[in-house]
Amino acid sequence: MIDISHVSKTFHPRAGRRGTQPVTALDDVNLTIGDNEFVTLIGPSGCGKTTLLRMVAGLTSVDEGLIRVDGKVVRGPSPDRAMVFQAFALMPWASVLRNVAFGLELRGTPKREREELARDLVRKVGLAGFEKSLPAELSGGMRQRVGIARALAVNPSVLLMDEPFGALDEQTKRMMQEELLRIWEMERKTVIFVTHSIDEAILLADRCVLMSARPGRIHEIETIHLPRPRSRADETSAEFIETKARLWDHLRSLQLAEEPKRVGV
Repeated sequence: MIDISHVSKTFHPRAGRRGTQPVTALDDVNLTIGDNEFVTLIGPSGCGKTTLLRMVAGLTSVDEGLIRVDGKVVRGPSPDRAMVFQAFALMPWASVLRNVAFGLELRGTPKREREELARDLVRKVGLAGFEKSLPAELSGGMRQRVGIARALAVNPSVLLMDEPFGALDEQTKRMMQEELLRIWEMERKTVIFVTHSIDEAILLADRCVLMSARPGRIHEIETIHLPRPRSRADETSAEFIETKARLWDHLRSLQLAEEPKRVGV
């Protein structure tokens, strides 16, 4: 379980920089995520979605409040949490198998064991036959599959995904969404997934968390009632269409409320 309790974060300008003011990214954020739950975060640009994700990962410090994972306070990165970024962040000189096994190598897992685990994950993400390929020889979607497999290799209880399909073309993105649904059905990890796409947020999630404009707060939590396992056919269902309309209305109201601030009214 992930417990985010009264969390706030302010970024201060670097010493010596003039004309810049502190920026409050998050203010009093409260959210509880259950074991094996898939939660998506959406909201206006700059609302702190990625900041919140990085704080759960332990990559960004918390100013106020606490984040607990399975009852333990997050004070830094840990093997129980793995992150998948929008940028593929693969080692360009290493094969697919070596990239996937890298976290296990850092842990000191014997070579034979880590390669067996890596091969199994390469197969699960649909890349069997590409074990010896370098990242430059793969498409964008294939590289992101390697990133997902690498995150799963260390067997985290929590998978944190920061717009992992944002840099992909629409066709590849849709294929990767289906692939992620398939992998999640097998692995059943707790997932927090940041996205700008309402459609993606609904298709993937058990709950969709809508955040307000900066400073980010929890504005609305929408439970997604689509049955699992999911498929593209669900996008034409009345439940999907009605949920999308509700979320868009909420998001639009947040953006309209923000407009006067931007023009100084």
